[in-house]
Amino acid sequence: MTGPTTEIIPIRNRKDWRNFVGLPYRLNKGVSNWVPPLLSSQKILLDPKKHPFYEHAEIEFFLAKRHGKAIGRVAAIVDRNHVAFHDEKVGHFGFFECENDYEIAEKLLGAAKSWIKDQGMKRLRGPVNPCQNEDCGFLIDAYDSPPLIMMPYNPPYYSDFVERFGMKKVMDLYAYTIDDSRQPPEKVIRVAESIRKKERLSVRPVEMKNFVEEAKKVWMIYNKAWSKNWGFVPMTKREFDYMAKHLKQVIDPSLALMAEIDGEPVGFSLSLPDVNQALIRTNGRLFPLGLFQILWHSKKIDRIRITIMGVIHQYQKRGIDAIFYLDTWKNAVEKGYTRGEMSWILENNDMMNRTAIMLGGRKYKTYRMYEMKL
Repeated sequence: MTGPTTEIIPIRNRKDWRNFVGLPYRLNKGVSNWVPPLLSSQKILLDPKKHPFYEHAEIEFFLAKRHGKAIGRVAAIVDRNHVAFHDEKVGHFGFFECENDYEIAEKLLGAAKSWIKDQGMKRLRGPVNPCQNEDCGFLIDAYDSPPLIMMPYNPPYYSDFVERFGMKKVMDLYAYTIDDSRQPPEKVIRVAESIRKKERLSVRPVEMKNFVEEAKKVWMIYNKAWSKNWGFVPMTKREFDYMAKHLKQVIDPSLALMAEIDGEPVGFSLSLPDVNQALIRTNGRLFPLGLFQILWHSKKIDRIRITIMGVIHQYQKRGIDAIFYLDTWKNAVEKGYTRGEMSWILENNDMMNRTAIMLGGRKYKTYRMYEMKL
């Protein structure tokens, strides 16, 4: 006697599209540490006609079904900018969700693998949703706490499934936690102040009234500072403007810092209030009650995530990153935040990992990227 058949189909109609978008909300219902993203933002993120990432990428969505019921999903992605920038034929998988059944995962990943191979790619890597500028990686530990803003959460069996499928670790991404009980060492503060004077460095909040001009400076820094990082792909102007527009809604200006030397921008740091503390109270919808939940619980947010921190190459290894951390923490404590997360940091970024530990950070979560040859 055979069990029910798992069918893998590419998305071709509105009903299957709705099932693809809505599947995580059903699978994770009742999972206390899963934070439902706003459904409206997910619909844009998954729409090739609306999100600027897809102007330089192709994507195919696959849905797993049994007896007509959606039980899993995956996307296969080829980012032409990644292929060109790194000169490597790598395709990605992302937006992976499935019930706790390896047969589902095997068929979903198999469909993504075949599609990626048909596009002429030589490796499959992931997960990315849909790229490393959004959330990426599978959480492989610390399932006992919810993720912070723009970080993923998944059950433990996801990493087991991709490893069973034959994928291997290619890179780990670390998250560090810190709280206001851990004061920065006095020596670090003294050294930072010395660097500030020596380099003629000024660190200031972003001017929200001149947001468009400030965003142009940040875009320049972002694409220069991270250009040598593993997996990084420069953001197009349209992508950056889209992200800036949406992050502007949650930015606390005192936590968005620009570093300048002799008036020239050389670095940028962005820490975001953890709105996930409010979103976890909703079902991903603003109406009828989600908006009130978000507004009410936003008043109680007590933690931040240091999301972006970068210095252009000619000014790296001069201690500017430590100054960013110190100024961020000082401003955060003054605003009433008591906890923070530094994430994510590549496992091979020795300088940033050392700085995080030096300032009292404790590595407490690991997100893993996987890869396989095709």
